[in-house]
Amino acid sequence: MDARDSAFLKILQEPGPEASGCSEKSTCGSSAGPADMDPEVWEKVKNHPCYSEEAHHFYARMHVAVAPACNIQCNYCNRKYDCSNESRPGVVSERLTPELAAKKVLAVASEIHQMTVVGIAGPGDSLANPEKTFKTFELISKAAPDIKLCLSTNGLALPDMVDRIADYNVDHVTVTINMVDPEVGEKIYPWIYFNKKRWKGRDAARILSERQLLGLEMLTAKKILVKVNSVMIPGINDEHLKEVNREVKKRGAFLHNIMPLISEPEHGTYYGLTGQRGPTAEELKHLQDSCEGEMNMMRHCRQCRADAVGLLGEDRSAEFTNEKIEAIEIQDVAYDLSAREAYRDKVEKTRETQRRIKEILVSGLGKNELLEDAPPILVAVATQGEGLINQHFGHAREFQVYEVDASDAKFVGHRRVDLYCEGGYGEDDSLARITEALSDCVAVMVAKIGGCPKKTLEEARIAAVDRFAHQSIKPSLLTYFAEYVADVRSGKIVPKEVSGGTKIRSGAYTAPPGEDVRLLARQPF
Repeated sequence: MDARDSAFLKILQEPGPEASGCSEKSTCGSSAGPADMDPEVWEKVKNHPCYSEEAHHFYARMHVAVAPACNIQCNYCNRKYDCSNESRPGVVSERLTPELAAKKVLAVASEIHQMTVVGIAGPGDSLANPEKTFKTFELISKAAPDIKLCLSTNGLALPDMVDRIADYNVDHVTVTINMVDPEVGEKIYPWIYFNKKRWKGRDAARILSERQLLGLEMLTAKKILVKVNSVMIPGINDEHLKEVNREVKKRGAFLHNIMPLISEPEHGTYYGLTGQRGPTAEELKHLQDSCEGEMNMMRHCRQCRADAVGLLGEDRSAEFTNEKIEAIEIQDVAYDLSAREAYRDKVEKTRETQRRIKEILVSGLGKNELLEDAPPILVAVATQGEGLINQHFGHAREFQVYEVDASDAKFVGHRRVDLYCEGGYGEDDSLARITEALSDCVAVMVAKIGGCPKKTLEEARIAAVDRFAHQSIKPSLLTYFAEYVADVRSGKIVPKEVSGGTKIRSGAYTAPPGEDVRLLARQPF
């Protein structure tokens, strides 16, 4: 807790204002807190980094790649690499046996106390590999009962597996649903493999959609939280996703995650090779904003690879390779449950303090009538987690973007960038790409920044702000907004015009030089 936050501690000792709950829990955003939802639901999401935007600053997830087979083909997926339903194309995860996966979970959890969730997201489809998936869950639940279990699926096999999912106490399931109209679906899915037969075209899309929606209804009937993933494909399903949003809400989905299509040609997907573009950051945000009134929207997804380890936005999988895990003797793994519980207790106290600080700050700012009509602004933040502005500009591989107005600082996305500092030196090309990635932001908040990048950002009308270093993100953003509005009204700052073409950048392509990336028509099993 920094000195600025400490100033609120005395006030925080007093009882806080009564918080009103949501009239309908499905209208609470993914950034909602304990006052906004049913206590049973809050217990499920409070330390799940994918289901709570607030939690993703503090808690880590781990994916185990035990499910290589898939039962559908998507036009945005090159089956030579990881499945793009839940992972960036162009990367190949280290595949595991269920036994090695359980051993790896213990090893990671003993080192990373903030790791609270283990998911199976591929590299194919978790439910196209049911024996491997559920054997993995069985071993993990015995070895580490405090870890939440979740899975991701395309939904084709889901109705047949719902009872089994419930039996293994998997209470978080992600279903990728890109359409509810087979006419749209046939443009996304060339084929599916169902009931020992390959289906194509509109028939394939109809079967897939029916199975997805039925599985969603069955899961929610068992009070299993469901996150729906949808890939936004401009000109194919972008407008249609509003209908998808309405239909999944009707069936009880807890969260909707609209992700951008990643379609660089080097990834070798059908869409990449045929020139289908992905959305701009502005297009993605507009669609998410349009759907937000209907239900919860997830905006902090990183489209993690199927063997990702760590906080969202970081990947520590290189520290826990199969070779390293195989060399570990299981009796040497120190799985300290009490230390993990102590970390969670500490985090929850920190989160509660930050909520109270924000409430007090918003209450004070609300008295300033000059702020009420001020339009919102976008501000980027360099952070290493814990809800703090605690990263050097040159060390950031991504920036988190917030929409800030008089009453709230809402997380709306992230921007991947090249690392600016390499061995103490700044790269001009990297700086140009960072400036482009943040072109719609009026400021970037960092723990520290050098004179050269600061000057370049300011020339692009992006203020580089380091005076809130190591302070809580949301209170700092609200304070900055008040200062910004005052400067605009005084004429000190002229609001910038945003062009609206900010490109969304995917993760780095990792195929070796010269690797053949032609689309492979791999058999489903």
